[in-house]
Amino acid sequence: MKKIGTFLLGLLSLIYLLNPTAGFFELIPDNIPLIGNLDEAAAATLLMMCLRYFGYELPDLFNPKK
Repeated sequence: MKKIGTFLLGLLSLIYLLNPTAGFFELIPDNIPLIGNLDEAAAATLLMMCLRYFGYELPDLFNPKK
């Protein structure tokens, strides 16, 4: 059950990141200075945490030594 919840949370954050300004849903409007992009930063962090849970480390993907 935990894996399904983590997968769905990662999928939701990915959808949010792929659609940042299309207007379907926006938690914090991007035109607010300094805090307008915090929701996208939180979604990206959440996506990286979900990927780490499933064993995918993004920095390792770009490391040619591994």
